[in-house]
Amino acid sequence: MATAKKTVKRAAKKPAAKKVGRPSKFTPAIAERICAAIADGKSSAVACKAVGISAVTMLRWVSEDADFRNKYARAREAQADKLAGEILEIADEVSVEVRHDGEDVTLDVSSTAVARNRLRVDARKWAASKLAPKKYGDTLAIGGSDDLPPVKQDINLTPAEAYRQILG
Repeated sequence: MATAKKTVKRAAKKPAAKKVGRPSKFTPAIAERICAAIADGKSSAVACKAVGISAVTMLRWVSEDADFRNKYARAREAQADKLAGEILEIADEVSVEVRHDGEDVTLDVSSTAVARNRLRVDARKWAASKLAPKKYGDTLAIGGSDDLPPVKQDINLTPAEAYRQILG
């Protein structure tokens, strides 16, 4: 009995599709340097410039890499905390002007230094409120947030009834 050979046709392997564009410079070390700079209070633009990439590239990496996205979010939270800490340091600064009049020494509070420090504090408060709005932002809770039930209004109530309902 003769055995018949079975011929199996193998599909030709297609070469892997090449990625279009320049290869990515992304490495975990670069991501760590960016996040460390941001957590230290540097802007994204400054952090990216230090490692030789654009802010657009960094944002693309954030959107593509979940681990980097989490580290970036933690770095932004740390940046807001650093700004809040700086606010306290600035507020505690002594702003005096020393004047020597012959033998007398006069210490006066410098209005220019006070105004500059107020501006520095306001800028940091604004930045912290944008970076971490739940923690440092102004809250206007009318109702409907996680810890406050929504306000329900019954238009058939008299003002006195509504007031009693609010007070419980």
